[in-house]
Amino acid sequence: MEETKPKTVEDVETVDVYAAKGFLSTGHRYLDVRTNEEFAKSHIENALNIPYMFQTDEGRVINPDFLSQVASVCKKDEHMIVACNAGGRGSRACVDLLNAGYEHVANMGGGYSAWVDAGFAGDKPPEELKIACKFRTKEN
Repeated sequence: MEETKPKTVEDVETVDVYAAKGFLSTGHRYLDVRTNEEFAKSHIENALNIPYMFQTDEGRVINPDFLSQVASVCKKDEHMIVACNAGGRGSRACVDLLNAGYEHVANMGGGYSAWVDAGFAGDKPPEELKIACKFRTKEN
């Protein structure tokens, strides 16, 4: 039997916010992997929030229960859009999901910040809807 090669970030499909919005309108689930604090500030309607990482005194650490928490609410054949604040955690979460056997996951490029910047989050000013990200340039 041929051994399956582990998935990497290069194997992750990334879609822009416009494609993600279209997929969500056709029944894809939205898995928000931001922290609970980020999610509480603002989020996409009907989003599932399962943090991929937690902020600790030592910095960010991966949620050790991430895959089991996802498994408790999502089937491996469900179509999912995964997103964080800017795209990095979402991409890494997609890698873990793909390696765990989830078949249809895509990372939303630019994360929730790009969703807000596209005007999809409502009428409030962006600074009220999203958390500043040191990894995202102001133009993005």
